[in-house]
Amino acid sequence: MNLDERRPTARRTTTPRTTGRRASAALVAGVLLLAGCTAPAKEQAPAGSASGPAASQAPDGFEKFYGQALEWTDCKNGLQCATAAAPLSWHDAGAGSIELALVRNPADGKDPQGSLLVNPGGPGASGVDFVRSDAENDGSTFGKKLRDAFDIVGFDPRGVQDSTPVTCFDDARKDESLAKDFDPSTDDGLAAMEAESRAWGEACAEHTGDVLGQVDTQSAARDMDMLRAVLGDDQLHYLGYSYGTQLGATYAGLFPGRAGRLVLDGAIDTTLSSDEISAGQSVGFENALRAYVADCQAGKGCPLPGSVDDGMQRIKALFDQAYERPLPTSDADRPVTRTLAFYGVALTLYNQANWPVLTQALTEAITSGTGDTLLYLADAYNDRNADGTYSSNSSEAFRAVGCLDDRGTTDVGEMRAEAAEIEKKAPTVGEFFAYGGTTCADWPAPLAKKEFDVHAKGAAPIVVIGTTNDPATPYAWAEGLAKTLDSGVLVTYEGEGHTAYSPSRPCVADVVESYLVDGDVPKDGTTC
Repeated sequence: MNLDERRPTARRTTTPRTTGRRASAALVAGVLLLAGCTAPAKEQAPAGSASGPAASQAPDGFEKFYGQALEWTDCKNGLQCATAAAPLSWHDAGAGSIELALVRNPADGKDPQGSLLVNPGGPGASGVDFVRSDAENDGSTFGKKLRDAFDIVGFDPRGVQDSTPVTCFDDARKDESLAKDFDPSTDDGLAAMEAESRAWGEACAEHTGDVLGQVDTQSAARDMDMLRAVLGDDQLHYLGYSYGTQLGATYAGLFPGRAGRLVLDGAIDTTLSSDEISAGQSVGFENALRAYVADCQAGKGCPLPGSVDDGMQRIKALFDQAYERPLPTSDADRPVTRTLAFYGVALTLYNQANWPVLTQALTEAITSGTGDTLLYLADAYNDRNADGTYSSNSSEAFRAVGCLDDRGTTDVGEMRAEAAEIEKKAPTVGEFFAYGGTTCADWPAPLAKKEFDVHAKGAAPIVVIGTTNDPATPYAWAEGLAKTLDSGVLVTYEGEGHTAYSPSRPCVADVVESYLVDGDVPKDGTTC
């Protein structure tokens, strides 16, 4: 199954939602936990009213949502918090409502341009945590030029965390599921994998109810248009990472005339199927791991002697060993299985700064036969706290959104043929990306009907950024999305890791900020 494509942060020694999930996979949540709202806020912008111009932009029957007035409260670090109401269903105004959690960092400059919505990825990552993390770390995520020009607004999409959430397993059952290994090459192993996916769906349906069928990406994009109106903006200005690029492209396809300046970093090609995404990610993570091995071998103390191929084979042997004999840890009840070992390795590939931690984990596993560091990394990937609780519902939201947007083949012959092809192209990690069709085969909510124009005809220029050795969203996807969008403009970052925009990368930062703030469209094919 494909890994989660959330925006990684280098602040945790790990990153956020990242790796390619496999059959029993979860995802990496790199955003930090939302703190309570306490500190004084900056001056609030006036809210709209149900009879104002925002309401007039609403689809028939949804005027009260577009015209609502948000009540902003002061939050820690100068932030403001609010809760917006959204319709449960954008196709049935009478179906009830859900809540969307919001946080904004008001513009620091004297002439603010309005709001900039941001999304860190996933699906399942918290935009609220994302903006809060930037404020707590003195603007390490968003450059000063952006913070001066815009109220930066993060929101938890429907189904995610502090918004009306998807809820499935309790913590203990989630621990069990995220650690499970399967061998789907056998009939019994495939049946066990299918049964576990079915159990997820049953638990999500039992504990989430009608919301489970309403958390698709198109509904979230419609929420963004409502938020645009409620925030008082004529057009949506937006910065989305990883899965957030899919959300942004979907918005542009639904509302091309309201799409303002959109930047999509770590892009997903919206024309690809779920199976094609899994196959692409398998090669992306294989290539990223090869780059790590080469770097490790060029330094001192690398536990992977010989050639790069030798190093890759040693890591594959470690995965196989963990399947046969899970690596013991200081917690006797939580040995490192093959799946957990992969999570731990994959997390570090989201950001090159984390490679030394991977060397530490592999050295421990190979020389001592223990897995404490790998378990630490796997827990970070899955947003698991040291006390056994989970800081987010990213695993649940990832499944729920993905199963409404698209589903892989459930034909056993096709899955086995695809698995063979994947493992041929990605012999070290390919097994973790195969048989993704089992994840949604028995999902208790139907696929959402695709209603957006993948070309977003009529939209303003949309800047699409790809990193040449991005593991989670391979560079070819950025090329594909830029080509698919009628107004797509491709920007290339030559480097490692997932996504490119950061104040610490001046070339990319200048391109992004010049477009979002000044409207300067970069030349198609710009390379940093």
